[in-house]
Amino acid sequence: MRAVVRVLGTVCVSILLTYPLWAPQWGSGILGEIAAQGMPSGLLAVAVFFGLVALYCRALQNTLRAVRPEARVAAPASVWWMFAIPYNFTEDFFIMRNVSASLAGDGRASGGFVRRWAALGYGWCGFQILSLFPGTAGFVGGGFALLLWAAHWIMTVRLNHMLVSALLPDTR
Repeated sequence: MRAVVRVLGTVCVSILLTYPLWAPQWGSGILGEIAAQGMPSGLLAVAVFFGLVALYCRALQNTLRAVRPEARVAAPASVWWMFAIPYNFTEDFFIMRNVSASLAGDGRASGGFVRRWAALGYGWCGFQILSLFPGTAGFVGGGFALLLWAAHWIMTVRLNHMLVSALLPDTR
């Protein structure tokens, strides 16, 4: 069933990503917005964005590395699927699920914290897909996606500090 969801999700995302080709009256989409910035600015914006995604992936990878190996439901390197466009838009939900299930299995973070962490993660994933829609819905969705992503990243860094400090013996 997961494979079907991944394939159907990727097909739907691909349709949304390509709407400027089959419905140009709806707008130019994200690629058009990047192109409108011009070559140096657009390229810099893409490079900065993917650099931030890489740092975020590294934080998630560190989360899974800090989880006890027997509690992990996915390999730490699996978070790097966030770079597999357009597959990543669907896979991001599975990454959130795998990390949150691993955290729940590890047991060092409270259930409430893991639920809030997962809700923020699923939130940015959902708004990220909404950002692909044309017009105001896409613009607003993108804004919310970025805000939730930043909040989730901050929460992930705090979680990582907690997990690492929980592994260290008390030296007082």
